[in-house]
Amino acid sequence: MKIRIYIVGCLLLLSASCKNLLDVEPYSFSSDQNYYQTEGQILRAVNGAYASLQTLYTSDFWALTEMRADNTNYQFDETDRGAQQREEIDEFMITSTNNYVNTCWRILYDNIQQTNVILDRVDAVPFADETLKNRYIGETKFLRALQYFYLVRLFGKVPLLIHEVAEPEKAFSEGRAAIEQVYEQIISDVQGAVASLPESYSGAEIGRATKGAALTLLGEIYLTRKEYELAASTLTQVTTLNYSLLPNYADNFNPATKNNAEDVFSIQYDAALQTEAGNFIFIFGPNNGKMQLTGFPGKLGGTNIPTPSIWNAYENGDIRRDASIQLFDDPSNASFQEAVAFGGKIPFIKKYYHPPFLEDGRANENWPIYRYAYVLLMLAEAINEQGGDPSPYLNQVRTRAGLQPLSGLSQTELRDAIAHEQRVEVAFENHRWFQLLRTAKAIEVITQHGIEEKQRLSRLSKASYNIQEYMLLYPIPEREIRLNGFEQNPGW
Repeated sequence: MKIRIYIVGCLLLLSASCKNLLDVEPYSFSSDQNYYQTEGQILRAVNGAYASLQTLYTSDFWALTEMRADNTNYQFDETDRGAQQREEIDEFMITSTNNYVNTCWRILYDNIQQTNVILDRVDAVPFADETLKNRYIGETKFLRALQYFYLVRLFGKVPLLIHEVAEPEKAFSEGRAAIEQVYEQIISDVQGAVASLPESYSGAEIGRATKGAALTLLGEIYLTRKEYELAASTLTQVTTLNYSLLPNYADNFNPATKNNAEDVFSIQYDAALQTEAGNFIFIFGPNNGKMQLTGFPGKLGGTNIPTPSIWNAYENGDIRRDASIQLFDDPSNASFQEAVAFGGKIPFIKKYYHPPFLEDGRANENWPIYRYAYVLLMLAEAINEQGGDPSPYLNQVRTRAGLQPLSGLSQTELRDAIAHEQRVEVAFENHRWFQLLRTAKAIEVITQHGIEEKQRLSRLSKASYNIQEYMLLYPIPEREIRLNGFEQNPGW
């Protein structure tokens, strides 16, 4: 694997600090020892680590986390088979040579290299304010931990790189670390971030990782590890940090109201800056609807298309469905099987659709990583698993959605209710596959989902959705096996 090192910054001739995460654009830059000498240079490097996350979220990370589950599939276009490997992720028919899986692996390790360069160099840089220096360290550790948390859940045992790789050919010489070892490093990083990050920012610094973001990440880690008491105590701390649910659910995704009181941590995009714009509707919209939906000619991506399963999961009166999914109605839909279940209409994700657009391919939505609503629902899960009463947290979310509060349920009934609420609350926000893994429901849910999909889509083969236990982890990319001698995940 070739490790690429990114730095985000103004040209080296400029010495002024770039405060805004979106002030700058990434440039390929060698790991020159002479660069990391001032506060401003460290700030640009940290900004680069944030910007690297933009690349992950505008790649196919969503395919590994939403399409892999039962929330979305794809619009089959028989005239364009270039995305077949992406479709195979949805249908559980991938191999270890899948390009999209390989790309996400590569991007995650590219981004981790960026954080390692910063953490190895920052101690030697003089700062007028050690608190600021520690904050930069905390931000960087948060970003590294987040990406290792993705890797360990997607691939299991993974190489654990915590220092800069100066010789790419030796990057993975120590092989893959045990899952527990990876989690120990993740937890250590996040705990360090909690200790050094502020509760909030102002002005151009809004959007950076906060103490609340680090606590939320730590809480989800504990929840994933079934350490429910630690998860509950950690997530409870987030409830003391001045977050709140927005009165209007849809405002969470509207660019006009981004970085709001419910936003714990988001990937920042800005359509006004060409290299910093989002493009999600251009990927997710129905491929035959580009002119009608965006005003530009051509095709949209036709991927991450909501399934009948998620459409039908919303209860009657749940305002979140219309805020999350829109139906595209056009005579050209008649040639697509995906439209049949929706009365001739094709669904697409409305959360990331807010016209008008400045240019073709440029949109302005942030991508939510953690919202306060999900904090409440994860806290409800942790409390319920300990036999406590999660209803105050669960019902806050339901009430905002226009639904009646729940009461009088058993622990098992509450477990199902919380899982359902998590699914519909954060649909299309890259949590669904991880939820199924955490609750050990992946095989059961995907098996039933596959039955339903094959009944409605005649193009699917019998081999589609034949999920097996080993498929709960993705294969280590074949290229990494070949170059680094890794042992492949069992079954692949």
